[in-house]
Amino acid sequence: MKKCRTNRSSGVGGQAVIEGVMMRHKDTYAVAVRKPDGEIEVETEEFEGVLHHSKLKSIPFIRGVFNFLDSMILGMKTLTFSSTFYIEEEEKETKADKFFQKLFKENAQNVLMGITMVISILMAIAIFMVLPYFLSSLFEKYVRNNSLLAILEGIIRIVIFVVYIVAISAMKDIRRVYQYHGAEHKCINCIEKGRPLTVKNVMRSSKQHKRCGTSFMLFVMLVSIILFFFIRVENPALRVVVRIALIPVIAGISYEIIRLAGKSNNIFVRIISAPGMWLQRLTTKEPDEGMVEVAIASVEAVFDWKLYLKETFGYEVDASWMDDAEASTGEA
Repeated sequence: MKKCRTNRSSGVGGQAVIEGVMMRHKDTYAVAVRKPDGEIEVETEEFEGVLHHSKLKSIPFIRGVFNFLDSMILGMKTLTFSSTFYIEEEEKETKADKFFQKLFKENAQNVLMGITMVISILMAIAIFMVLPYFLSSLFEKYVRNNSLLAILEGIIRIVIFVVYIVAISAMKDIRRVYQYHGAEHKCINCIEKGRPLTVKNVMRSSKQHKRCGTSFMLFVMLVSIILFFFIRVENPALRVVVRIALIPVIAGISYEIIRLAGKSNNIFVRIISAPGMWLQRLTTKEPDEGMVEVAIASVEAVFDWKLYLKETFGYEVDASWMDDAEASTGEA
């Protein structure tokens, strides 16, 4: 068996959902959810996203904006799907639900999802972009240097982000989501390290990955510090406008950085990836074997990992080998 310790990007990405994992490869995604009765439900669909056929999605720095939007849309869609298995049957339909059903009919769920996403984006902008600026402006009487104020604003932004992550990680349901997040990373790391996708191999793989959304968000914070350090305006109202207007630029740059991180393992990439990997210790938790089984089901619905191992690492994994491996680890 030929082994290779260097990571090879598989092109597989995903996210944790309620009691499950979503995995995406190219234009196909799968959501695997552990239902209340213990069975694993897997749904596989095509997802083209925003401006799928546009050449804009292949232009560096611009493509990051659309990929970020695609991630948000798909993330909201898959979260909604996973939550349907855990909605209480006795839960009554609200007046708002009836109103949207009457007004938008079969499109009611999509409209509600769109409104939720817009509200989420606005709240994120307010908390992580606008609020740090206003908090840092309180120190203008004491800090006369604009460069120091820009750095202070960035530090406040990072502190708010970390405090937010720590606060929600204390919630029991979020902790389980973080465990599924760990299972997602472990599966991807397992195949990208050239290991067959078994529960045993996944469990011993790392729960941190350089292409994680947590790392992306930290890059957003760091890139914003640099941009706001050099791009300045005197008018306070315009400063807020500039911060909001630069969000697509920040997202585009951050996407290219994390894309590079996923394809390279040189010393420079390891250094810039380190803070995000540290932060993932908060957003990923060790999963149990049942969670790993769910993540594996999601991967196998969208990605031929056996073919990947053959083409990338030069060896085949046949059915008899898998049967022996499962028998030796007690996997079903």
